[in-house]
Amino acid sequence: MGTPAGIHSIAASSGEAAPGMAAQPESSEARPSAAATGAPARIALAGVHGFGTHHLRNLGRLQAAGAVDLVAVADPQPPAPGSVPPSAAVHTGLEDLLAATADLDVVIVATPIQTHAPLALAALATDAGLYLEKPPVASLADYNRLLDAAAASGHGVQIGFQSLGSHALAAIEELLSAGTIGPLEGISATGRWVRDKAYYKRSRWAGKRSINGVDVVDGVATNPLAHAVATALRIAGARTTADVASVETELYRANDIESDDTSVIRIRTTAGLPITCALTICAAESVEPYVTLHGSSGTAVFHYTEDRLVVETAAGRTEETYGRDDLTENLLAHRTAGVPLLSSLQDSGAFMLVLEAVRTAPLPTPIGAGHVRWEGEGEAAHAVVVGIEEALERAGREHLTFSELGLPWAVSAPTSFPVPAA
Repeated sequence: MGTPAGIHSIAASSGEAAPGMAAQPESSEARPSAAATGAPARIALAGVHGFGTHHLRNLGRLQAAGAVDLVAVADPQPPAPGSVPPSAAVHTGLEDLLAATADLDVVIVATPIQTHAPLALAALATDAGLYLEKPPVASLADYNRLLDAAAASGHGVQIGFQSLGSHALAAIEELLSAGTIGPLEGISATGRWVRDKAYYKRSRWAGKRSINGVDVVDGVATNPLAHAVATALRIAGARTTADVASVETELYRANDIESDDTSVIRIRTTAGLPITCALTICAAESVEPYVTLHGSSGTAVFHYTEDRLVVETAAGRTEETYGRDDLTENLLAHRTAGVPLLSSLQDSGAFMLVLEAVRTAPLPTPIGAGHVRWEGEGEAAHAVVVGIEEALERAGREHLTFSELGLPWAVSAPTSFPVPAA
């Protein structure tokens, strides 16, 4: 992958993130810092629009509690009035911010996907920890470069898969250990969201595979519903690239875009567990996505945006909602006390293999107009793939792709990705 020319110019934040089991720390980093001495941690944020507004709200909460001080932000577009503390310096690019700002504890990067690699590398060249929004970068090659830079810096890198902070993940681990649903036979991730025409016009990179030779990979499985993939992998115990044996993709699009909007990703872990992610942003209505654990004697369904776990066995049905650890606070605790990161860069390796499989797959196959209906008017109009709800359920339950299910519009075939040797 190429990289953008320079890092002065960053655009609006990179798309969506959906509202755990602890990962091993990427380093033994536990150095004294502002937070360790009782002073607020000094934070810089790159990207204050799009999902960057979530970080601004969260940092406002932490700043009110005296835990952090947002000292600087960077974005080529000025922040919305009142969104940034008056004391925070405003820069148009991260390079200028880093040159002008000393003693940062954490840099948060919430910018478009194609800018993640150069901005993350710039942040790691400082003495700050890094919070990098998902997906980490847009190619496996850039991921490996970032791993090397993180190892050389000795600093922790947290990836913005917020669902991995859910306490439900520990509960899932316990129910599997207890055999509550019997031996685990497979995992499926199901996502049915609605995205309209305006969604693809919100930025120049939306729905793109690349821009001017620079990888973007803004597909359904790699950006809007990336949490479904990442959460399913985590539950399966697939964290690093060495934990994945195979990846197959079958990519389609109903919208007039470069990337996929309706796809099946089929993964098998090195332990032999199948994971099938059936995802669309062309549903009739949005439903909170979920990951299903298929056991020999029951199921557990994790609605990850709600931290809600539903378990069904012959003994009955239980439902419980759990709390969640904030990933920014977790990164600060990692930096000051060596607390393991919940969503580390190293533990994003399995997800990056999936992204690479999508990046290198053939262009998504258009879904025939006779199998798509449009609802709404103007920019609010959105594509609906006819019968997609049942198709997603069957794909996940049977671990089959759309073509293997014999759907009339599924004229492609699964593409196998050559997983690199560990």
